[in-house]
Parts: sequence; structure tokens; C-alpha cells
Amino acid sequence: MSVIATVPPHVPFLDEIAARWMVGVEDDPQHSGDGLILLPSRRAARALTEAFLRRADGRPLLLPRIAPLGGLDEVGLALSGDMALDLPPAVEPLRRLATLALLVLKAGGAFGEVLSLDQAWPLARALAELMDDAEWAECDLAETLPLAADGDFAEHWRETLRFLSIVTGVWPAWLAEQGVMNPAARQVALLRAQAARWRVAPDVGSRLWAVGFTDAVPCVRDVLDAVLGRAEGRLVLPWVDLSLDEAVWAALPDGHPQAGLARLLTGLGRGRADLAVWEGAADVPRSCPAARGGVLARALLPAAALGDWLRDEGPVALDGLSVLRAADQQEEAAAIALVLRQAIVTPGRRAALVTPDRALAGRVAVELARWNVVADDSAGEPLHATPPAVFLRLLARAAAGGLSPVALLSLLKHPLAACGLAPGACRASARLLERALLRGPAPRPGFEGLRDRLESARDDAQGALADRPDAPEDLAGFVDRLERCLEPVLRLWSADARPVADLLTGLIEAAEALAATDEASGEDRLWAGEDGNALGRHLAALVAFCDVLPAQPGRVLEGVLTASMGGVSVRSRRGLRGRSEAVLHPRIFIWGLMEARLQSVETMVLGGLVEAVWPPATDPGPWMSRPMRARVGLPSPERAIGQAAHDFVACACAAGEIVLSVPGRRDGAPTVPARWLVRLDAFLAGRGQALPAHAALAWLARLDRPAEAPRPVAPPRPCPPVAMRPRDLTITEIETWMRDPYAIHARHVLGLRRLKEIEEPADAADYGTIVHAALDRWCRLPGARGGEAGLRALFAEALAEARLRPALAAWWAPRLERIASWVVATEAARAGGEGAEIVLTRTEQSGRAVLSDLPGGPFVLRGRADRIDRDAAGALLLVDYKTGTLPTRKTVLAGWSSQLVLEAAMAERGAFGPELAGPTRELAYWRLTGGPEAGQILPLAEGDALAALVDSVWESLRALIATYDDPAQPYLSHPHPAESPRFADYARLARVAEWSAARDEAAP
Repeated sequence: MSVIATVPPHVPFLDEIAARWMVGVEDDPQHSGDGLILLPSRRAARALTEAFLRRADGRPLLLPRIAPLGGLDEVGLALSGDMALDLPPAVEPLRRLATLALLVLKAGGAFGEVLSLDQAWPLARALAELMDDAEWAECDLAETLPLAADGDFAEHWRETLRFLSIVTGVWPAWLAEQGVMNPAARQVALLRAQAARWRVAPDVGSRLWAVGFTDAVPCVRDVLDAVLGRAEGRLVLPWVDLSLDEAVWAALPDGHPQAGLARLLTGLGRGRADLAVWEGAADVPRSCPAARGGVLARALLPAAALGDWLRDEGPVALDGLSVLRAADQQEEAAAIALVLRQAIVTPGRRAALVTPDRALAGRVAVELARWNVVADDSAGEPLHATPPAVFLRLLARAAAGGLSPVALLSLLKHPLAACGLAPGACRASARLLERALLRGPAPRPGFEGLRDRLESARDDAQGALADRPDAPEDLAGFVDRLERCLEPVLRLWSADARPVADLLTGLIEAAEALAATDEASGEDRLWAGEDGNALGRHLAALVAFCDVLPAQPGRVLEGVLTASMGGVSVRSRRGLRGRSEAVLHPRIFIWGLMEARLQSVETMVLGGLVEAVWPPATDPGPWMSRPMRARVGLPSPERAIGQAAHDFVACACAAGEIVLSVPGRRDGAPTVPARWLVRLDAFLAGRGQALPAHAALAWLARLDRPAEAPRPVAPPRPCPPVAMRPRDLTITEIETWMRDPYAIHARHVLGLRRLKEIEEPADAADYGTIVHAALDRWCRLPGARGGEAGLRALFAEALAEARLRPALAAWWAPRLERIASWVVATEAARAGGEGAEIVLTRTEQSGRAVLSDLPGGPFVLRGRADRIDRDAAGALLLVDYKTGTLPTRKTVLAGWSSQLVLEAAMAERGAFGPELAGPTRELAYWRLTGGPEAGQILPLAEGDALAALVDSVWESLRALIATYDDPAQPYLSHPHPAESPRFADYARLARVAEWSAARDEAAP
């Protein structure tokens, strides 16, 4: 007689199934193989096999047929008999998506502007999912769609439905013409056929069990009903809450953990009274305390039944439950790794992390590697995140971006990049290319831009890398090699639009050429392993089925690749990449929700318990709103919440020790804890209880703490020998020497230079360069110099030579015109003002002065003056152009900003040549911003005060040099905090942030 049963939450479900099956044959291993057990997934089928093996405890055993109902097909199972041979094959997934994408592209403005394939593909995927939902729900969209947007719906929904009505007419005709079926429709037909076959086939008494189902679409319910119609049919469900009031049970919302089971029983025409309760065989150990399921059931009662909380306000048992409230994702991962590591200290104890967050799973796997523990992450990884897929996406991005520095370096530093060289040599060449050509402002797009810079940078960094074990190739040779590798894809990208298959073929050819080493072909490296094979099959299908699509520009290919791989997973394991399966720890597991269903261990961590992760965000998709889905008979998105809630409760009862983990922040933003955790906290708070905090965060706080008390870092005090100290500095470096002596040590003694940023944007320094260049050219012109129009033309010329991005050039152009007007007006005022006539003007003059009679020997001071004028009396007027912040008169007179004063001292000593030698009559800063006040003059001291200031600064310089000629004088970092530079190139090297904080705390 058929039986429908449920297993309480504290009983390990699959172990109970294996035990009951073996009891049915009196533990006879020769008869245990008679019969068939159906499960909802392949992972559950594998787990049941392991449960039988545990039951056998090493004895030989004949296993029954264990089949996943979700993987039904006539090749693997042949369950549905001859009827399966009459069904057309299922359409290939990529063929379906490509055809649907074509329909979306042809739809025009039915639902916004979809201009390219990378925009259409996600919509095609959503459309395929909508069709699958309708097939599984056995909902006829052609009949129900016209009613979906009646009433007060926005007009764009009606436009969308008009497009969907075309699809419901065109798509079935296309399927019939091609002789294929939708995959979901074919599965429905197979399941219906199997149910019909079991109903008419002779009942010979062979056992047929269906176990582990928590919800079911109509066709699956049909199969389960057919199972119950067999004499030896059994339907065994996970825990069904028998304590719920019948009225509450009948009205459970879709988001409740028991909602799916309620729908399943109702669909089968059964009630909870029909259920037998399998309390657990005597030799099956309990997975958790028996009271835990009841606690969780009460905490998660639907809103209509929350009055039950007041029925009994006494404390509840929390044995084995704890919570981990981490600050962020990284702290959460490190703490979970500690929980898993601590659990396996006990011999035979198994531990698992269950989470739908694949990023958290990856972080935990990395943290476990600290103890050389490799976890079995059986959920696999998304295809688009595997190394070969990332490599192809980076290649498409680099080609579409014109080989921009960031995109090109991301490609060349990928482990698969080799360019026909040894991988180490390729990476060394990429580093050389970065240092020599790609830092600073971005070069022009393509290889032309790289070669523009090649001549001026050919020797840059070559010597620094050439003596390494993996010596780089000559820059010119490496650029040529790289161009040959990328030629197949760049050739296609240069066209406006090409067939998608041609774009993919060119991308594949370039990827294979780029992945080749000096010992292995690109094909062998790119398509090896599970992830490489999966990607190869995916691309082969994509090339074959994209022939129906219109030509596309190359820039869309990265988006198409990523979109086409959406939802596709690979069974590869990141932790095993490059290693044997033998290194897997046998007692630590990382499971997704599907993998964790029906399984049990001794310690389980439920990770990532935040809204939009677990439970997932409910999205009805771009094609229909929630009310529209309800009108056409599609299931509500909230059913996914109900399944996630059931997974939460089932997992929380699947181990004796349960740790509930929630991060406070995720991706930098505050999180909202999962609704079930919030509900559980509220339930316990009403009883004066709270979930105990797990000790893992305290362990983590001590994990990397040094044995002794922390000591603040001392400021650096380098004292190099006098012979190594610089004897040749520029005027600008004198100011740095005074404000931050350590920077002089780092640059001139250690020989360190700050690297420019990659794709460094134009900034105020570039603006100053343009202003200086134009004024230099203007001042060199004879006579009237073309007036304001001439200066404006020179500013425009300098701006064009800078090759700035158009937006920035447009922003600066009017500012430069205002500067031109101000300079011309200022020159006219100077010419008509008091003082001797200006008879000579020189700009951008380089000078050199030697200071003698110093303890360490002669010292050379170099400088470049922006502008030096000489009047008819032989006196000099020095002008310094500033496009940024002006130094204050106070800092100049105090000697902290001595650049212009030192130029005057050098001029008095003939450092700029005989025609510019003599006393200085005037020093002035010209602030040229081009803003509302285009320019401003800051005059310094005049007459005797100026002469005294020049002499004082020169003597201060001699004293500074003499001070550092003392071997005991250290080069301190920021010795005068009030006068420290705003931007210091060597602050990180000097660890200023560390010791300055300690200094500030110690200050009174």
C-alpha cells in the first residue's frame, strides 16, 4: 500500500531514507538493489548514495536505482518509454537565445532603445526564462497575455505585451519549422509521459520511492501522484509542520518555509492528516536537538499567527545555536574559516559552510588556505568568472578600448598571457612596457600611440629589469610581437560592423596566439581542464548559432560574451586549480543552497544572511510586473523567498552546531540582516533571550596580534655618509629639503622616483605647462608680439599640442583667453608706469651657481627662471608664473618659499649669463588662473629690504648645506609639521601616517 510520510527536522533525512530502505529488505545487501528512488536533484542523488555507503559501513552493497527527477531524459534514464522517442529534440540553449535576441533587436522601440546585441541578449535571456516559467506552470501565454495589462497599467506595459504576443505566435511556428521544442516543454512532456506509463504499467511490487521534494510544478505533482498510485509507492517529504493551525496552514504566504509543501500536498489532494511520521530508526543519530525545529517554526510564523508568541513566554532551548555578526565581508570570511578549522580538530567531525554568496565562498576558501586546508566547494563557479573566460573578456575589452593602458595591462598580466614567450618573460616584458610607455597620460589609441612613445622611452627601466631571471624582451620587439598576436581581433575591430561569428573567430584566434608559450600552443593552454572545455563548447555553439544575428560593432563583444555566459556554471573548483583532488580535505565542505538540501553534518555555518543575498531579491523581470504575472497564471517571484526560507530552516536543523553569520557591510554599503534572523531575534527578545555570539570574532582579534604590546613606529633618521649626500640640487628641491629632508634622501641617495599613475589624468601641472609654453613663445616674439590676438593664438596652439580630452580642452580654453587679455593689459600698464624702461626680456632661462668654501666641498645650485626682465639702468625684474596657489608673503620672507628669492641671488652672481647679471629691483608672482579674476600680482620686498632678503636667503642656504655636511645630521621626514608639504611623494616610504599619529597622540 502506498505511503506518504514526513521526516522530523532533527532526523538526518537521507540517512533515514537509506535506513528505511534497508529495513525493507532486512538489511540484505543482495536485495537492496531492487527498486527505484527519485530525488529532486543530482546533488541529492549523490548524497543519498553516500548515505547508503555510510549505512553499509564498508560492506558490499547493491544500490537501488537513484535518479534525479530534474535530470530526466531518454538517454540517461529511459524512464518515459517509447513516447520519448517521438518527441522532437530540445532546442540548443544558445540557439534559442540568439534567435530571441534577433527578435528583440527587430522590435524597435517596443520597450526602449535597444541598439546593440549586448543590450538585447539579457532581454532575450529574460524572455527565455519567462517562457520556461510558463511551460513549467503549463500556462498558455497566447490565451492569457491579452488580459495581462487591462485596466490602469502604464502604456509601456501594453507595448511590451504587444511584442510578447508576437513572440507567442512567431516562436511556436519557428520551433515547428526547425523541428525542436523548448527545453522546459520537453521536460514537461517527458514527465507527463512517465506518469502515464506508471499508471498503466503492471504493478509487479517493485519499490518506487520519491523523496525530498519540497514543492512541485504540475507535471512533477503528476509524477508523484503516479508514484503514490503504485502498491510499493512511497512519497517521503522533508519536515511538514504538523503544529500549525489548519486555518493558518491553508493561507500560508508564498514566502513562508512551509508554503511549498502546503502547495504540494494540496495539489496531490492530501492533507497533513494523511502523513505518517518517520521518527528515525534507532541506529540513525539525531542531527540536532529535537526542540530546535519547533523554536524556528514559532519564530517564523506568518503574521496572522503571531499571537502564538504570547501563548508561552518562557525561555526556549538554544542549544547549539550561535550568531556571528561580523563588520564586513572579509571579517565574516575570516571568522567562518576559523569556525570550520576549529570544528575539524575533533576526529570524525564534519563542517560545512552553506551560502548562496559565491564571493563569500571564495573568500572562505582563501582564508582556509592559511592552514593548508582545501575545502570542497562543490557548487562550482560561474563560467564567465573562470580564468579562460576572463582572459577572453579582457582581450575583447582591450581591443574595444583601443589598447588603453589599464585594459592592455590587465590582459598582459593575466596568467594565460604569454605572447609566444615563457610566461615569466612575458610578465617581465609587460612590466617594462608599463613603466616605459604606459604610465602618465594615456598614449594615442592602438599601436601607433605605443610607437609614438617608444623612441623617447626605449631605455627607460630596461636596465632595471634586464638582470632578473625572467628577462624582458626588447620593447620594440615585444610591441611587434604583441601586434602580431592581436592582429586577428584588431583587424576586425577597425570595421564599423562585422558578422558576430567573424568577431568571435577573430577573438579566439588572437586569444590562442596570445596564450601560446615557447613550449605549449595556445590551444593546449586555453581549452584545457573543465573550465577550458566548458568555455570551448560554449564558444563553438555561440559561433554556430549567431549566424542569424545582424552585423555588430566589435565594441559590443565583451558584453555579448558576458551576457551569453550568464547563468552558466562550471563544475570546476577554484581551490583545486593546478592541484590534485587528493588535497581536498575530506571533512570540510562549501555548499550552495542546492548542494546543501537534505544533507547534514556536525557543524554548519549559514553565511551571508542578508537581504537580497539570502533570501534573494525578488525580481519579476523586465517583461511583466507582479500583478501581470498573477493575471496570466505565472508563479509569484516570492516563491523563491519561500524556498530560500525552507532551505534556511532545513539547514539550521541539519547540524548539532549551527552558526548564523551576517556581515554588517557588504561591498562597502550597510546591510539589512535576513528577515528570518530579524524575526528570530525579536522572538527571543520577547523572552529575555538572545542568540549567543560565537567566539570566532574574539579568536580573529587575537589571530594576528603580536605577542608583545604594540609599539609605535619611530620616524626614520637616515644618516648616509657625506660622500653619498647630494651636491647638486635645483631651486625647487631646496624648498623640499627644508620642508621634508627625507624626500631628498629618498630621491638622491636611494635613487627612488615616484612612478606616474596609469592613465594619469591632466591636472593643474599640465595647465601650468600650457601657460608657460604660450607665454614663453609670446615673449620671444619681436616688437608688439601680435597683441592680445597673437597671445590667444599661442595659447590655442599650446592647448592643441597638449592633446587633452575634448571636454577638458573646452573647459580650459576660455580660461586661457582670459589670461591672454590680462597679460596684455598688465604688460601695457607696466610699460606706461614708473620705473626704467624694460629693454630685455628672457623666459625659461636655465642657471647654475656654485657655492664654495663649504665643509663638504662645492655645491651646485641649478634653476630655471620663468621670466627675467632687465631695465635700462641694468636692474633685474624677476617674475614667477603660478597657475595654482600662491605662496604667502609670510612664508617667502621666512624662507620656506624661497624659489624666487634664490633666483635673484643666482642672477646677482651671474648664474643666468652676463646679460642677466646684476642686482634685482623687483620680485613678483603672477597668479594666472583665468577665473573670474584672470590674474593677480603678488609683489615682494623692494629696495634695501629686497637686497637684505636676498642676502639672508643665500646665507640660509649656505647654512643648510653646511648642516647636512655633518655626518651626524639625519634626513628627517616632515620635521616641521606646520610647514610640511601638502603632497609628499615619499610619505608612504617614510610611513608618515603611522608615526605621525603616535606623535599627535603624545602631544599635550
